[in-house]
Amino acid sequence: MRIDKFLWYVRYFKTRSIATDEVKKNRVWVNDELAKPAKEVLVGDLVKVRKDQIIYTFEVLQMPKSRMGAKLVSLYIKDRTDKEQKDLLELRRSSQNYYRSKGEGRPTKRDRRDLDDFMTYFDEF
Repeated sequence: MRIDKFLWYVRYFKTRSIATDEVKKNRVWVNDELAKPAKEVLVGDLVKVRKDQIIYTFEVLQMPKSRMGAKLVSLYIKDRTDKEQKDLLELRRSSQNYYRSKGEGRPTKRDRRDLDDFMTYFDEF
């Protein structure tokens, strides 16, 4: 099975075209060799994917017949990502939460209108 198709099947990428682009950008290795989109993946291969500045490593256990639900992915791949990479990912997630809590960001249109109404109220005085 092609590596781009396999990465899409096991839900590493949202679309197959994104998977193909990532392979073309030299962010995927199969058995420590850079892969091209048409590279064949076999059972037992070790695949490394650089995504979000983290290198994920997994072993191919089975070949899927089609794209599957997230709960079934563990039947087809076994995660072998280094602990250092997982710690780095956790550090980045926690540092993002430090600056801005989830749900806080740009104001919505309704928030902006409420703020404008509030400011015009004080401009009248």
